[in-house]
This record gives sequence, C-alpha cells and structure tokens, in this order.
Amino acid sequence: MILMGRLDAVDLTRRLARPESEQRLAALQRRLLHLRLIGAGLIGARLAPPLCVVFEGWDAAGKGGAIKRLVASLDPRHVTVRQYAAPDEEGRRHHFLWRFGPNLPGWGEMSIYDRSWYGRVLVERVEQLASEPQWRRAYGEIVDFERSLAAEQLCLVKFFLHISAPEQLARFERRRDDPLRNWKLTEEDWRNRAKRPEYERAIEEMLERTDHEVAPWHVVAAESKHYARVAVIERVIAAMEASMHRVGIEPPPARGADYDDEA
Repeated sequence: MILMGRLDAVDLTRRLARPESEQRLAALQRRLLHLRLIGAGLIGARLAPPLCVVFEGWDAAGKGGAIKRLVASLDPRHVTVRQYAAPDEEGRRHHFLWRFGPNLPGWGEMSIYDRSWYGRVLVERVEQLASEPQWRRAYGEIVDFERSLAAEQLCLVKFFLHISAPEQLARFERRRDDPLRNWKLTEEDWRNRAKRPEYERAIEEMLERTDHEVAPWHVVAAESKHYARVAVIERVIAAMEASMHRVGIEPPPARGADYDDEA
C-alpha cells in the first residue's frame, strides 16, 4: 500500500498577489520568448532539444490558465498544445501510448500536453477503463518511454497542479453559477470529485512510481492561481536552459532591461 504523503507535503498557503504576479509573468514570458526563438533556430543557427511540457492535476486546478500564460508570448507556429481525455474506440484498439506519439516535438519544437499518458494510471485506473494488470504494467512502460525520449535529448517537464478538496468545491460552485463558465463543469467532474479518495491513492502511487531522474514530477501548489502560473513558467525556463547547456548552447543572461516589464 502506498502511504499518503507527497500531496500532503505541498504547502497550499503559498500565495502571490496579482500585481506582483503580473509583473513577474511579464518578465518571465519575455525570457521564455527569447529562449524559444533561440531554440527554434530563429536567433542563432542551432536548434535546441525538443521540449515537452505535461500537465496533470485536479479538475479546476488551473491547468488551462497556466497553459494560457505559458504560451501567451509565443508565436502559435512555435508551440503545439494538445488536450487529451479518456481514449475513444480508436484509441482503445492500440497500445495506450500510441495516440501520444504524433504530437511529440522534434528538435527546435515545443509541445504542451493538457493531460497525457498518465491517464492510464489515473482516470483509466479509477474508472476501470483499464484492467488492473494493464494499469499496473503501465508504470514501467511509462518510465521506459520517458527514458527513451530523454536518451534522444527530449526535455520533459511534468507538472501536477494540486488544490484541496474545499478549494476545488468552491471553484466548481463558481463555475456552476457563472453563465460564461458553467460549460467547463460537467457531470463527470462531479463524479470524479465524489471519488477523490480513490484519485488521491492513484495520484500518490503515480508520483511514487514515475518520478525518475530524467523526468521528475513538479507538484505545484495551485490554490493561488497567481502563484502557480509563475511557478510553472519559472520551472519551464529552468528546464529549457538546462537542456540547452547539455547540448552546448549557451543561453543568454536573464538579467538586464531586456526582461523588464516595460522593456
């Protein structure tokens, strides 16, 4: 039995006020843009390693908002965003990793996965869309898959956005009562919430068994959306810089007026 722990250890009191968040986001987005232009070969002659950012998290944890800020400064031609739900009939005819391959980035490219192959050990496990032998086998298959990608220099950044049960309920209720946002709230969201203890066990085992040296998990405190958005972009930038260093590309310094909000 996996002991609960990693989610419990997240400090959900972490906060950033909107003015500070917006100022920091503006500087980080400009830095991210600079790195993507370098990585895509539009500044300099060499392509940077592929960059793949994976988002998992509770329903209403703010994945969409974090992704929106992550791509806000980028030319749409320089980043691909794909959203995944449970596999359809076609997806069930293949190995569970099959449908994720076409959107993996190549050198100089960036892809973002709004949910991912981890559905096998989360929703497919809890909702019994995969048999127990299938989801138990998937931990090793996922780690081997990610290690093979890393061996080809792909930079994989994995986030789990964490919020408490009371905060999730409050966000659900705000969505329900907002006529321009209630489309985001489905009966499936309510059903998933009712199974939160089962999902917590699945998440803890996922974090325990698929956190490895080339693709660690970053569990982000997301009760403050302003804090989470800044934390996500900071981590992506750090990963991009490290991947460039590994292949001999020297990222430019991040200090100076180039990265000030009004530069």
